[in-house]
Amino acid sequence: MSLISFPHFLNKYLYVWLMFLNKIDMGIISISIPESLLQKVDSYKREQGFANRSEIVRQAVRDYISESKKLSELRGKITVTIAVIYRREAKRGQIADLQHSYGNAILTFLHTHVEEDRCIEVVVAREEAHVIRALIEALKANKQISEVKVTIL
Repeated sequence: MSLISFPHFLNKYLYVWLMFLNKIDMGIISISIPESLLQKVDSYKREQGFANRSEIVRQAVRDYISESKKLSELRGKITVTIAVIYRREAKRGQIADLQHSYGNAILTFLHTHVEEDRCIEVVVAREEAHVIRALIEALKANKQISEVKVTIL
């Protein structure tokens, strides 16, 4: 069966319609997230017109799988930018140690304070795909880092 690609804003209507017709079986998961993130989810739900929180989570999971799949399929040397967001009080040494351990892959990085309590680092890296994947996985596994966004060039 081939899937038709719809613009993002139509996806929610398509899924609601298909659910109504019982064409999509849904499993149920339960997640715990910080209250501040839940407030952002609710705000995004209103702004983007999602039917409910579940629709936002489903879209985020689809995006995550798509991003992971693309990265996992790459071979050879690749160049990426990685945006890393973390709280200012994070132990900077752990993040610096991680960057030093991938020093051969990291070409450059920019560090700035974007809000009173948050920092962002933009890393430009070039190396074999498996090394870049390991770097990204290490960043995502670090509990002090709240967000990791990857752009493959």
